[in-house]
Amino acid sequence: MSTLIRLDDVDLSRDSQPILQHISLELASRRITTLIGPNGAGKTTLVKLVLGLIAPDSGSIQRQAGLRIGYMPQKLVISHSMPISVRRFLALTGCSAAKVDETLREVNAYNLRNKQFSSISGGELQRILLARALLTDPQMLVLDEPVQGVDINGQIELYELIAQIRDRHGCGILMVSHDLHVVMAKSDDVICLNHHICCHGHPESVSKAPEYLALFGASHASAIALYQHHHDHQHDLHGDVINEHTHGQQHGAN
Repeated sequence: MSTLIRLDDVDLSRDSQPILQHISLELASRRITTLIGPNGAGKTTLVKLVLGLIAPDSGSIQRQAGLRIGYMPQKLVISHSMPISVRRFLALTGCSAAKVDETLREVNAYNLRNKQFSSISGGELQRILLARALLTDPQMLVLDEPVQGVDINGQIELYELIAQIRDRHGCGILMVSHDLHVVMAKSDDVICLNHHICCHGHPESVSKAPEYLALFGASHASAIALYQHHHDHQHDLHGDVINEHTHGQQHGAN
């Protein structure tokens, strides 16, 4: 693993109101980091900082030299009166038809290539937007609510696909999500944000942290029981391995 993006003690305010305070984090290759937090917590602003769209008031942001970032927006609205196919939409990136088709196959959406963009479903749209982000051969993928508008089975499939993309490309992934019960299953690191970083670490340690429970309540923590994590070790409060077992265990929260 290598550090792709590093934020050190970043602050940002608007109209004298603090939006982000003392944000320090690292985003590394081959790791899926999920950003969670209540509405208005500053998640979108943090994503803009990571993408380089805005600058902090103080602190520093370092990016690996020449870093390629692929971005998947939360939503995209295209007029139904615009006649454009999925393949043509992706070709607007300047990539070849062969590259477009290869990427559509990777996200299991090749069958959509000739469909009109205005006629695809919510789940199909998310796969197309993911394909668009991949066309840059990114070293870092930033995914803003990647399963928005997708049913629970589709969410599980998309998160599994995202994990496969990480493994295949070796890229780092920053993912913003509200679907805590599923997303915890596919995250290496979780950052809980409420204008500052309340807690962070492995999903298991975050789901048990008092700061997390204060924001989301015990009901969300119990919802993570949908994720059954088979492993042969235990974590300390920071998520580090402290004890290995000779057989796998199932954990209701991870």
